[in-house]
Amino acid sequence: MQREAPPLILATASTARQAVLRGAGLAFRAEAAAVDEAAIKASAQAEGIPPGETALLLAEAKAQRIARRYPEALVIGADQMLVCPDEAGRPRWFDKPADMAAARAHLRALRGRTHELVSAMVCWRQGMRIWQHLARPRLTMRDFSDEFLEAYLAMEGEAVLSSVGAYRLEGPGVQLFARVEGEHGAILGLPLLPLLDFLRGHGVLLR
Repeated sequence: MQREAPPLILATASTARQAVLRGAGLAFRAEAAAVDEAAIKASAQAEGIPPGETALLLAEAKAQRIARRYPEALVIGADQMLVCPDEAGRPRWFDKPADMAAARAHLRALRGRTHELVSAMVCWRQGMRIWQHLARPRLTMRDFSDEFLEAYLAMEGEAVLSSVGAYRLEGPGVQLFARVEGEHGAILGLPLLPLLDFLRGHGVLLR
């Protein structure tokens, strides 16, 4: 169970990440961090920084931004990147689709292929990073038909625009997949088991 101090802040606007933490019975406040994710990603790609390190940079930027305002709180920053090889075998980074046409293109590019969800977490308290973690769930989409794709998009609507892969695994998006490897929380963008272990070690949760 959770101690009263320090307060927990989840530096995200993601309802999926909030649901993961809430489902584990933790009390926390969610606060979105205003960071320029596109600029961080563009800089990382230009410098040849791999996806894992880039996801950690993004998670740290979020945690640090919120931690500046609440130094006594334990702030959790999280970010997730989707990486899938293109037809030439080169790693391609996916961003959240801007519209339904982009979501359709995302799903066609991922269809029948295996991709990684690189999920990073960074915790800050009292002006410093005190923990970080990186998980890499692997998901394989089945070779679904165009008819299924259109039916899926019609069912989900603009909800798919909130996900980097244009799917919600916690919803009808699970029907897109042939295989899923990795912790469910990590797939939703918040690797829960390692986070709980850290919180117990840091005295936030009872052992």
